[in-house]
This record gives sequence, C-alpha cells and structure tokens, in this order.
Amino acid sequence: MKLSKLRVYLLLTVPCCLLAFSTLAQKKEKLFNGKDLTGWKIYGTEKWFVEKGELVCESGPDKGYGYLATEKTYKNFELSVDFKQGANGNSGVFIRSNIADGSTKISGWQVEVAPPNHDTGGIYESYGRGWIIQIPDEKEGFLKFGEWNTLKIRAEGARVQTWLNGHEMVDLTDEKLGAGNGSIALQIHDGGGIKVNWKNLVIKPL
Repeated sequence: MKLSKLRVYLLLTVPCCLLAFSTLAQKKEKLFNGKDLTGWKIYGTEKWFVEKGELVCESGPDKGYGYLATEKTYKNFELSVDFKQGANGNSGVFIRSNIADGSTKISGWQVEVAPPNHDTGGIYESYGRGWIIQIPDEKEGFLKFGEWNTLKIRAEGARVQTWLNGHEMVDLTDEKLGAGNGSIALQIHDGGGIKVNWKNLVIKPL
C-alpha cells in the first residue's frame, strides 16, 4: 500500500475504532457517586448513609430487614461491587428485584453476602423457592471477612454467574430467574448488629 493511501486508511479507520471503543466504555455506569444516595431509594428503617466516600448500611433500632434499591431497572448486565463486612456482615445483592412502597417484602433473587461458611456468592430466591444454588465447602475460603472483597455478577437471560475475588462461585441457568426484571438492591438482614461497607458499584448493561 502506498504511503498516501496508508495515511488515508489510518485517518478513516482509527477514529472509527476510537469511537467504537468509546461507545463501549460509556456503557459502564457508576451506581454510587461516592457522595450521596442519588439514584437509590431506601426501604425500611435500617440505616443507609455515606461516610468517607463509602456507602454504609447498619442495623437500626428496629433490627429489621432493610433495602437500598436503584431507581432504574436492569435485566441483563455485568455488575461489580466491593464490600467489607463488619459485625456479622449478613447482607446481599438482589438482582431483578421489586419492592412495594412502604414495604420490605422483596421479590427477586439475592446473591448472598454473608459471614464465613454461609454461601457468599450463592443465589437465594426470596418469598419463593429459597436457595436455588449454594456454595460448596471448597469455595467458602475465598471470602476475606473483615477485609475488602469484590463480587461480580453477570446476568444474561436465564444464565447468572457470580465471582468472588476472581473465583467463580456460581454458573446457573434458571428459566424463572431469566423471566425476571427489576432493580439492583442491597440488603441488610434482620436481627441487628450488622454493618457492611460498599464501594465501586459499577454496572454494564448487556
């Protein structure tokens, strides 16, 4: 190819490639801005607040279930969140979830965030079938209790995959789950004495 033609080729193709890359990069969105709860809605009386750029959930005096749900809905996506558990750290990330105003009764599927040896990364269907898939004993050691952990969730149609600190925890195909649609919701379990910190909540719609 002559030099002049090569220059023309590069002038035409490089911007197109950059545009395509930029479009893909723009698909990712931060669910948490590090400042306040913009884009989220609180359900229940438990505590949700921002401290030092981190999202914090704590048990309140009612010691009940509590949820912080996105105002937007997401069906097919890749989601990455970092969490650090304090106290007993019993929480979770709900996908394709729905909660009625004034209620803490949630429909949807929870990717478990729990104390050691309690199935973090497994999937539980609230007010439905209960546990859909739990974590085998050999994967329980991937949780770093009291330290920062990264949970990744990929939901596309009926298939849901989860990873904890880079280790695959679940690869599930479930038609009922595949038919669902709704918000991303963080949970605080009932019982009191729970605290979990969150940061780097990033979603990429598929």
